[in-house]
Amino acid sequence: MDYGFAFLSTVDIADDVALAEREGFTHAWLYDTQMICADVFQCLALCSQKTHTIKLGTNVTNPSSRIAPVTANSFATLNLLAPGRVIMGIGTGNTARRTLGMPAATLAQLREHVETCRGLLAGRTVPYQEGDRRRMIRFLNPEGGWINLSDAVPIFIAASGPKALELAGELADGVILFGAVGDSLLEYALSHVRRGAERAGRAMSDIYIMLSTACHVAQPGEDLASLQRAVGAYVVSQCNIFALSARDPGDLPADVRDEIMGFKTAFRTPDAPIETRHLDLYSGYVNDFKDEHAGLVTRRMIDATTLTGTPAEIKSRIAKLAAAGVHQIAIHGGSRERLAETIKSFAAAVIH
Repeated sequence: MDYGFAFLSTVDIADDVALAEREGFTHAWLYDTQMICADVFQCLALCSQKTHTIKLGTNVTNPSSRIAPVTANSFATLNLLAPGRVIMGIGTGNTARRTLGMPAATLAQLREHVETCRGLLAGRTVPYQEGDRRRMIRFLNPEGGWINLSDAVPIFIAASGPKALELAGELADGVILFGAVGDSLLEYALSHVRRGAERAGRAMSDIYIMLSTACHVAQPGEDLASLQRAVGAYVVSQCNIFALSARDPGDLPADVRDEIMGFKTAFRTPDAPIETRHLDLYSGYVNDFKDEHAGLVTRRMIDATTLTGTPAEIKSRIAKLAAAGVHQIAIHGGSRERLAETIKSFAAAVIH
């Protein structure tokens, strides 16, 4: 099993990524959510200068924040700073878009963006279209130290809904799952990835599966309120995305369906003006647990979407995830103040 950690982009996170590398983590994933945290590519560039082996990825970029040639150039430039250590993680931009009051990108936009970036990063000439104008483009100076196209940049697609999971199975080098820790949620996600892979004539063995989740090494007798403070913000985020991604709630696993759908309106203020209502919803996103969500974040949902328990319980669950086909566990770092502590405690409990 590979181990990563995922966190909001900050300009001082390079020290934490270096710590994670020393503690045995194989991957570091930074968020690309422009209204919440710092710019992901500047932060990853700083990380590249303080690390040597850990792989660096976005968790995740999206097709709407940048045009595809700019996205590809950003990864090709980072690949010059950290040759062979770069992963392009991309999704529809649930949070990055909704913090603007805008909808996530469509799956058609995601497909086009991925295909354009993949071609450019492979040094090919590819079609590029804006409106009615269609042109062929390629990187014009691939040699000379401007960018690095020699080392491959794998493309991972993040997905939670059925159609997005199937697209990931069809196209991606790797799939990023969020919070699919419990048996039913993991099977739900992998079954759709498998369906997409089979449609494209691919085998599941061709696809790297990364599972991003919160983790908390619990103390004996630790109460629910304490667990909520530790992982509750992530539970709310992930279950909200599951709920919004399931256009038909019947697609969700029956054993957690009703509880997940309860999170659908977790980040809504319907009585506020439409022009500004999104401004109040995402402050402290995945970093601070809000009291208003306490009734939603039950121990059952904590167990279904996070790695929470004793070291033995966490290791047992990871073994089951590995047996099901998961290649990497990437833990959410918790609050900014507890990031180094989370890295060390997980390494001590699981990696070492």
